[in-house]
Amino acid sequence: MGLCFRVMHLQRTLLALCVFAALACPAAVIYKWTDANGVVHYADQPVPGAIKITIAADVAPPGAAPPAAPPAAPKPPAKPPAVAYSEVKIASPTADQSFFSEPVPVSLRLNPGLQADDTLTWSLNGNALAAYSNQLQFTLQNLPRGAFTLTAAIVSQTSGASVGGASVTFYVHRPSLLMPQHHNLPKPP
Repeated sequence: MGLCFRVMHLQRTLLALCVFAALACPAAVIYKWTDANGVVHYADQPVPGAIKITIAADVAPPGAAPPAAPPAAPKPPAKPPAVAYSEVKIASPTADQSFFSEPVPVSLRLNPGLQADDTLTWSLNGNALAAYSNQLQFTLQNLPRGAFTLTAAIVSQTSGASVGGASVTFYVHRPSLLMPQHHNLPKPP
């Protein structure tokens, strides 16, 4: 009877260890089988004829308190909405306007005025005009002959979104050695 008692005690100990290990792991698999003598065995490795038993981690012993929920991640501060501009228009130069060897005045109509969290940027043919950031009026000097596309963009520094923009194409004419008469052409109305 002493040997049988030790085997039963060993079985209970192994069962308790397997259940404890299963509860400590996210999910555990144990194998159960009965040998030729009718003794039930449990192991963490498969044995021919064993039954696979999966124990989930969310199974708690009876009477145990439910696991605490993980702390909620802090919410990022709410970004104020971007200001909607009712008017963003390049007043000068106008579309398809021509300039004959003269400076090009630039002005922007903006309603409401430029907000503190917004940045006004200018570009000429896709190249940034950093010297004129946040300026509503300025003059472009000594532009070479050609077509130019002037773009104004307003970007919200709070959200990073573009909140307004305008674009216009204009032309600069210069006299040349081959066509000196262009120097004295009348300006179009």
